[in-house]
Amino acid sequence: MTALTSEIRIIPVLGIPLIKEKDNLSRIISERIKLEEGDIVVICETVVSKAQGRVVNLKDVIPSNNAIELSKKTGKDPRLVQLILDESKDVLKVGDTVIVVETKDGNICASAGIDVSNVCGNESVVGLLPLDPDLEASSIRNSLKELTGVDVAVIISDTQGRPFRSGAIGVAIGVSGMRPLWKRAGEKDLYGYELKSSVIATADEAASAASLLMGQADEGIPVVIIRGARYLKGEGSSKELLREKEKDLFRSK
Repeated sequence: MTALTSEIRIIPVLGIPLIKEKDNLSRIISERIKLEEGDIVVICETVVSKAQGRVVNLKDVIPSNNAIELSKKTGKDPRLVQLILDESKDVLKVGDTVIVVETKDGNICASAGIDVSNVCGNESVVGLLPLDPDLEASSIRNSLKELTGVDVAVIISDTQGRPFRSGAIGVAIGVSGMRPLWKRAGEKDLYGYELKSSVIATADEAASAASLLMGQADEGIPVVIIRGARYLKGEGSSKELLREKEKDLFRSK
C-alpha cells in the first residue's frame, strides 16, 4: 500500500502532441513530466486508441441489414451502428438516440465507447476503444519504469454514463500496478465499528478525479498524474470492476 499523505495533487501533463499511430506514449509522457514513486498515471483512452491505430473512417464501413434497422430506431448513422455491433458481444438496450451494449471486454456502455469527438477533426472518422486496455496499461507502465526508473500505477480511462444518475464520469477500463478495488471489510470506522462489506473502487475514483482536468471539449489534456493518493499496489485487472451478470440485480436473468 502506498503511504498515507496529507494531500492529493492532480497534475496535468502539458504539451502532449496530437497522437498518431505507433507513437510511443511512455516516451512522450516521460519527456514532459518528472514522475515520482507511487504516482498514478491516468491516460484517456482516445490517445491510446490512436497510438494503436484504432481509428476508422466511416466511409470504409458497409452497414449490415441489422445495423440499418437499428439506425432507423436510434437516428444514428448506420455505419456507426455497424461499428457498435462489431465491437460488442451483446446489445442490452436500444432507445431513441442510444444503444447500450456489452463490449467484447465486458464493459457496459453506450455506443461501445466509440468516440466521435477529439479523434482527428473529421466527423467521418471515429475512434474505437483500445484493444486489451489492461495489457496496454501494463506495457506503458513497464516502459515508463525502464525510461524513468520509477514505479508508478497506470490507468487507462474512459468517460461513461451511469444507469441511474445523469451525466458521465471517468472510469478505469485498463489498470496496471494497483488493485482496482480496495476491500476494507474488517477495518474499524471512527467509532470502532467493524466494516462488513465496504469495497472502494479506487481505480474508478482516480479516473474520475483525473477527468476533472482532462475535460471533454478542447482542454487538450489527455494525461494526468495523481500524486499522493493512497492505494493498494499489485497486479489487478479492470475486469474486477465489472459486476458479474449473475450478481447484477438490474440485468435480466
